[in-house]
This record gives sequence, C-alpha cells and structure tokens, in this order.
Amino acid sequence: MRLQLLKYAGRLRASFWFLPSLMATGAIAAAFGMVALDQGVTDKWVRALGWAYSGGAQGASAVLQTIAGSMITIAGVVFSLTLVALSLASSQFGSRLLRSFMRDTMTQVVLGTFVATFLYCLLVLRTIRRAEESLFVPHLSVTLGVVFAIASLWVLIYFIHHVAVSIQADEIVARVGENLAAGIDRLFPEQTTRGSALSTDDAAGAGMPSSFETEAETVESKGDGYLQIIDMDALVLLARQESAVFRIERRPGQYVIRDHPLVSVWPAGHVTEALDARINAAFVLGNQRTSAQDIEFDVQELVEIAVRALSPGINDPFTAIVCVDRLGSALSRLVRRDTPSPYRLDGEGQLRVIAPPADFAGIVDSAFNQIRQYARTSVGVTLRLLEAIAAVADAAGSDERRVALQRHADMVVRGAREALPESQDRLAVEERYGEATKRMRRHTTRA
Repeated sequence: MRLQLLKYAGRLRASFWFLPSLMATGAIAAAFGMVALDQGVTDKWVRALGWAYSGGAQGASAVLQTIAGSMITIAGVVFSLTLVALSLASSQFGSRLLRSFMRDTMTQVVLGTFVATFLYCLLVLRTIRRAEESLFVPHLSVTLGVVFAIASLWVLIYFIHHVAVSIQADEIVARVGENLAAGIDRLFPEQTTRGSALSTDDAAGAGMPSSFETEAETVESKGDGYLQIIDMDALVLLARQESAVFRIERRPGQYVIRDHPLVSVWPAGHVTEALDARINAAFVLGNQRTSAQDIEFDVQELVEIAVRALSPGINDPFTAIVCVDRLGSALSRLVRRDTPSPYRLDGEGQLRVIAPPADFAGIVDSAFNQIRQYARTSVGVTLRLLEAIAAVADAAGSDERRVALQRHADMVVRGAREALPESQDRLAVEERYGEATKRMRRHTTRA
C-alpha cells in the first residue's frame, strides 16, 4: 500500500490538475470566509481602514466581473503557452522529458493562480445585493479580489519569463543533469559497503547459502510493466518472518513480463499463495520508467537529448556536447562512490535479501554507447567524448573502472578512424585519444 501511495504521489506531482485544484479549493474557502467577515464589518470600519474598497454595489459588481473575465481569459492564454512549450519540448528533446515539464511547480502555481482568482471573484460576486432593503457590499472581499488580480499580473509576467528560459536547451539539459546528480547521491551514498567486485568469498561472508542455486524456488510476476520501485524493507521483514533468503531477479528500470521469475526464494517449500502475493506487493510496476530507484533513467534522458540533437533533422552538435559534459560530470561523481552491496541483512545480521545493483560499467555503457554511435561523423562531439572519458578516469579509484572507460575510448577512436574522411580531423581525435589513454595508464601505474 505504501508503495502504491508513493506511485500515486509521483503522478499527482506530475499533473496539471492537482495543485491548481488545491488552490481553487483554497479560493472557495477564502471567498466564503471573507464574505462572512464582511457581514460583521460596518461601513464605518471600512471608511476607517482607508485602503479598503468603499464603493457601492454596482461598482463592486463591475470590479469583480472585470477581474473574473480577465482571469479566465488569461488562464486560457497560459494553457496555450504551456501546450506550445510542451509541443516544442516533445519534438525537439523527446516525449520522455514531458514529465519534467509537467513536474514544474511554477507552471502548476500559475495555472492555479488564475483559476483560483476567477473562482474567488465569481463566488464573491454572487453575494452582492443591490436591493435597498437588503443592500450588501462585501468591501473587504472586493479588496482582496483586487489584490489577487494585481498578484496575478505579476505571476503572468514571471511565467512568460519562466517559459522563455525553461525551453532553452542548456536549461533543460542542466535540469536533467541536476536530477541525475541527486539520484547518484540518493542511490550511491558516499558511505556504502563496497560491492563492485564481489567474489565467492564475499558471498560466503554475507551468509549466502551454498545450495541456493539448486534449491531455490521462484516467485513469478503477476503483471507486466517496467519495474519502478522495490520496497526493500518489506522484503527483508518478510524474509525474516519466513526464515528465508530472497534473491531479486530484476532491477528497477527493467521490463518485467507476466509469469516470469521475479524473486527466487531459498529454501524451497516456503512459497505459498499468500507469500507469493506479499512478495508481488513489494514491487511497483508501471507503463514507464521512473528515476525513483533507476539511475539509468536520467542517464538515458540525457542520451536521448544528445542523440536527437545529432540526428540529420536537427543537426545540433552543440546541444550534444552539453549533454556529454553533464554525463561526464555525473560519472565523475559516480566513479568516486562504491557500488552498494547486493546483500541486505536483518537486525540480527542474517542475510535476507540479495538485490544486484546497477554496476558502473553498465551505467557507462548506457551513457556513451548511443552517443558514440551517432557521433562518429561529428568531430566536436567525438573530441568531447574523449575529454569526458579522461576526466572520469582521473577520478576513478579502481583499475576495473578505468578498464571500462578505456574500452569506450578505444571504441570512440575506432569509429572516428572509419567515419571521418578528413585526415586532420582524424589526427585531432588520435591526439585526444592518446592524451586520455596516457592519463588512464598513469593513474593505473600509481594505483
């Protein structure tokens, strides 16, 4: 249940209706509250305040009608600007980035501001009575409506600026890069148990049953979709209750097929229908990947922007270079972190869950493979790829990770040798490749 709530909370955050609906509800409450306050305020108090609206019923109606009509008109303009921005982002950078735009709190607040002001003025307007025997003018409510209108104008000006900035390629790439850096800090914390080079001794030290492969029984998935979130604490608690060891067969971000293995349970004989249901409840599947526990999701967003920029229809190598810079920065942060151990222990130190994490070499493959393939004929992007690889290698703390980086540098230079017709371009690539290789070998020798 908790995972489903987290899933729905993520959907609400990326919706254009939830926050505006909350603001509209607040406007309705404010309208009723201000009208109730106005009913207890006399004209003498209004005149004493000085700044409050002090006109008659006809003037109050005209003010509120003007504000309400203009607010709903501007709300339509804001919706149109938002859809234009979404269309541009989708065609230029890919539809997967739309979620990033839809999670933009500023856009949601702007939409909510105009809708809330419209509703407030509409509800206050209906309380004005012009009959002499029952005359009622909500002076304070009208004053607050004017304040809302002034604030809405400022919000509109800022929104135009915000849209103009948010659709710039560098800003979009920077936003995705910041999400990637935050994901690395969350999923690869600085203080972890090293698990990047696991051996048989490591597994035995963690209490891995020697008969796991032969005696384990599988639990199959009850649905299809991308694995978004795994409730690891729930699995550890469940394994402890069953005196069992679970091995998770799929990582977050991978596609899960119905009736295919999801978890292996040791020893055999523990799996029942109830346990099967509880294990499946600890996994959240969806129609799309998310960055909650999937570090490669943000990596692939940057890769998609770079690949689209390198396509013949767009031909924008400068945006691809910006993506490579962000990927190099993220990998330089990641390469300093130890890969989290796949072994999860309970409070008594007993092994309960085995959850293989994403490894550094796989993340590097996701970051560089497609860009390298599409950038074979682009000298600028090829040179920047080699520079990024060298920068990451400078921060690498193990030879194993430098080997993975060297493999990509070798593939980059081989592609350039085959695809670049100009000898001087090939020479520039060779020089940059030589510098990168020299730096990796120097660090290897020191290690």
